[in-house]
Amino acid sequence: MSTLRSWSSDAALAVAITLVGLVGTTIANRWSETALRPLDALGLALVAAAGLSLVLRRWQPEITAGAVALLTSAYLVLGYTYGPILLSLLVAVYSLARHRPLATSVPVALGVLAVLLVHVFTTSSGLPGLLGVIPGSAWVAVPFAVGSVVRVQREAVARDRAEQLRQRLDDERLRIAQEVHDVVGHGLAAIKMQADVALHVLAKKPEQAEVALEAISRTSSDALDELRATLAVVRRSSAQAPGLARLDDLLQRMREAGVSVELSTVGEARQLPPVVDLTSYRILQESLTNVLRHSGDKRAEVTVEYAADAVVLTVANPLSGSTGGGGGLGLPGMRQRVASLGGEFEAGPTADRRFTVHARLPTGGTP
Repeated sequence: MSTLRSWSSDAALAVAITLVGLVGTTIANRWSETALRPLDALGLALVAAAGLSLVLRRWQPEITAGAVALLTSAYLVLGYTYGPILLSLLVAVYSLARHRPLATSVPVALGVLAVLLVHVFTTSSGLPGLLGVIPGSAWVAVPFAVGSVVRVQREAVARDRAEQLRQRLDDERLRIAQEVHDVVGHGLAAIKMQADVALHVLAKKPEQAEVALEAISRTSSDALDELRATLAVVRRSSAQAPGLARLDDLLQRMREAGVSVELSTVGEARQLPPVVDLTSYRILQESLTNVLRHSGDKRAEVTVEYAADAVVLTVANPLSGSTGGGGGLGLPGMRQRVASLGGEFEAGPTADRRFTVHARLPTGGTP
């Protein structure tokens, strides 16, 4: 469709310039006092051929520029008056510089200039000799410069668009990686802990092992459901991404995995923007998963505060074992999530020997 539109626009331009050339040349011939030859059918044919050649200006600019240069030079060498045929030359040279790189366009433009300047040294209708080179060269140099500038600007815009697209794709890949990391990492950490418990008590207390295995089954099922929901959101389907409304389910899974969790809610719970809701859930999920993985004393206190213009999340646990989130996407991923929303994020040990994750996510002043 775009190709047909381009052909149509070029054909319309060629016809328009041809008509302007024929009418303008006829008028110019009546008022010209320097023409060496009166306008005749051959002159009009040269004008028409030069204008119609522009139909190929976008697809074959080298051929178009060469053909128009030969027709224009022949027109001037034969002694016809200066006129609108030079408009065809301007468009042809501009198109050459606009649609071809300098390595191709410069040699062709120099050839066009050489062909055009033939009339300066063979006729007496214009400035004699070298004095005619400067104005004659301008018919090539000016449109070539304009076309080159336009081409460079368009290429810069295209590069910027390509870079923006690449950045969006990279951001999307990172977002998907973070989502999958949070879902799978949390589920596997809980399953591993429950499996260790089952193995430990299997011989002596098989009934407790059965409880642990049932918890593994529920945790794996929940993790699969959440992963499917996450992938469905990535595919832009109607599935709903997890949010703080599913916080109780998350805390229940953590308790079944062996983490004692206390939840405190400050302020009245309200509907959050979807991206803030999902980010809040992921931060709490990753923080509690880190407690499960790295804390020797598996206790955590979770606080969710609904402020006037933000939701504030705090997860604190006694400082024991490793204090980090591993070398993966844990803490860096949470920090990046919060930063992308213009929020504040802090994580680290405190003076009372606790490891605290604190995040403040703006909600846009939602009351």
